[in-house]
Amino acid sequence: MDTVRVAALVGSLRETSYTRLACEHALDTAADYDHVETDLIDLRAFDLPPYNHDQDAPGDSADLLARIERADAVILGTPNYHASYSGVLKNALDYCGFDEFDETTVGLLTVAGGGYSSSPLDHLRIVARAVGAWVVPHQVAIQNASSRFEDGVLTDQQYADRVAKLGEQLVAYAAIEPDERVRE
Repeated sequence: MDTVRVAALVGSLRETSYTRLACEHALDTAADYDHVETDLIDLRAFDLPPYNHDQDAPGDSADLLARIERADAVILGTPNYHASYSGVLKNALDYCGFDEFDETTVGLLTVAGGGYSSSPLDHLRIVARAVGAWVVPHQVAIQNASSRFEDGVLTDQQYADRVAKLGEQLVAYAAIEPDERVRE
C-alpha cells in the first residue's frame, strides 16, 4: 500500500497558537492510520518575504512548495482575522499554484477568539478551488478558542471530534482520482 501524506499549513505566527494546536490534533488523528505520514508546516519556521512574482524562489519558498507538493492532502489552518484568513497564510498561498495543489485534497480549519464566522472558510475554499484542489465538504470553525483548549490540548469534545473527523476525511479522500471518462 502506498503511503498517504497529510500536511497542515498553519497560518498563525502566535507562539501559543490555537490554530496550530487544532492542526496538530487533526494530524495526530490522521497518523493513527496505517501508511500515513504527517507534516506540520509551521510558517513561523519559514523565511517567506512578501510574494514577488519577479523574484525566483526567495527565502524558504522552495522548501515550502516542495513540502506542499509532496502532500496528498493539506489542511489550511488559519486564525479568523477580520472575517478572513491571516496575511501570513495568504502570503504562503501566493507562492503556490497548480503544481502544488492540482488534484490535492484540502481540508479547511479556522479558529476564532470570539464568535463563529464562516468567511475565512469560504475565502479559503475559493482559493483552493482556484488552484485545482479538491476541498472536502467537512470543515471546522472553532469559536471562543480560549475556552476550548487547556494546557495545549483541545478539551472541548465536540470540537475535538470535528477536528478528528477532518483528519480522518483527509486520509480517506487523499487518493481520490477523477473518473477518466470526464478527462476525455
